[in-house]
Amino acid sequence: MKKKQFLYSILSGLLLGLSWPTYGFTILIFISFVPLLFLEKIIRKESLIKIFLFSYLSFFIWNSIATWWLVYSTFFGMSFAIIVNSLLMATVFTSYSFVSRKLTNKLSVIYWLSAWIVFEKFHLNWDFSWPWLNLGNVFSEKILWIQWYEYTGVFGGTLWVLIVNYLFFILFQLWKENHKIDNKFLSYSILSLSIPVLISMLIFNNQNESDNYIKASIIQPNIDPYKEKYGKTNISIIEDFKKLVNSNNDSFEIIIAPETYFSESPGYPINKFEENPFLIILKDYLNKKNNPNLLSGIQFYKLYYSSKNKTKSSNLIKDSVWIDVYNSSFLISSNQKPQIYHKSKLVVGVENMPYKNILEPLLGNTLLNLGGTVSTRATQDKREIFKLNNGTKVAPIICYESVYGEYVTQYVRNGAQFLAIITNDGWWSESQGYRQHLSYAKIRSIETRRSIARSANTGSSAIINKKGEIIKKLEYNKRGTLNGNIGLSNHITFYVKYGDIIYRFSLFFFIIILLFSFSKKKKY
Repeated sequence: MKKKQFLYSILSGLLLGLSWPTYGFTILIFISFVPLLFLEKIIRKESLIKIFLFSYLSFFIWNSIATWWLVYSTFFGMSFAIIVNSLLMATVFTSYSFVSRKLTNKLSVIYWLSAWIVFEKFHLNWDFSWPWLNLGNVFSEKILWIQWYEYTGVFGGTLWVLIVNYLFFILFQLWKENHKIDNKFLSYSILSLSIPVLISMLIFNNQNESDNYIKASIIQPNIDPYKEKYGKTNISIIEDFKKLVNSNNDSFEIIIAPETYFSESPGYPINKFEENPFLIILKDYLNKKNNPNLLSGIQFYKLYYSSKNKTKSSNLIKDSVWIDVYNSSFLISSNQKPQIYHKSKLVVGVENMPYKNILEPLLGNTLLNLGGTVSTRATQDKREIFKLNNGTKVAPIICYESVYGEYVTQYVRNGAQFLAIITNDGWWSESQGYRQHLSYAKIRSIETRRSIARSANTGSSAIINKKGEIIKKLEYNKRGTLNGNIGLSNHITFYVKYGDIIYRFSLFFFIIILLFSFSKKKKY
């Protein structure tokens, strides 16, 4: 019996892992929780610790299969992400078992659906944020199935996965009890799986192409982030930039370069950028090229000489001197002042020390060294947009920010007509890491109905239309430019307007049912 219990646990982990993009078989996600739900049911009367350990094994396998590529950064970073994420998932699942011991099946199921969504939302917002395995992301390679994300966002996909799994679990349970298929629950299961897909296809076929476009050139410089990138001066990078741009005979309205393309550390003092010779050289070159706009990644810094003036993110560099370092983007043309945006969803342990006020006195300002300046980055509160010299408005999304659905909608509510994602995915080598990151971008285009121009240092750079289709792509580890038309839109989707409504309903049910469960005695 114990062997079977382990097999159920392992099977759920394998199904979850093997369903994950971009190599996975997505359809497996709809039965991935069934073995674990069945295992929980048969051992519910036993120790909660046992349920926690079995579920932890399942989620550890899933996390390992889907995010092993983090090892290309550091072994510690990979281990921490897998161990902690599995721990959180197992805690949520164990709480479902706890509630099930006290309440009816219907309330317990509603609790499970709500608790998982609340957990995923929590994982989007706390200091150790790692939403990579939020269930709705599993459909990033199946854009024909999820066109209704423009109404629900990713949490619609999470809810879909959990509901279908529970229906198949009931079907499996009835089969185990009666040794025959229950046609009623079979039909429920099939309909719950197929109806959203049919609705999605109808939405997809009724999406019109954008009438207005902007002509863009996307740069993929392919500079090794470990060996080359952070040893260059920005002036030398300008020469490399000129070679890439000059290889094009066409003229463009915007040139887009990747995250920290101008990577000289610690960057430029932000309050003196306008008068910097670097900017003057760039503007002069753009003027000679028919004055296109340039959107690129760069680093800035700001110094403070008093503890009264420093910010929460400031790093002490010597006695009475603090520094804020920014991972930023800027937009310029020859006749415009630079517009600047600072990345504000930071990679944990690389750009951000979580709970800095608590941990920094214990650990010091210790972050993982992935090149550049190793210190906590400063952020900004608002999702600002850039306005091109022709009036077009663009969202300057930097790397990890593109994984956050409701976060990205803030750019669109502020007027963005298309999304520019600039990133450096070279840390993960030629693994699922960069492929998943590109794939998740397609979800943002569906949620917002905005086309995406994506510039990645080592790849893959891409143009994605508002239906989530990749129109053009530069393969990984290739140097070059990607030229094309980027569709523009002013349409505001339901999701952009109202955000994560599914989460807000889930939070209400989660709190009410959990509180109610504490007032009830165990059924057994």
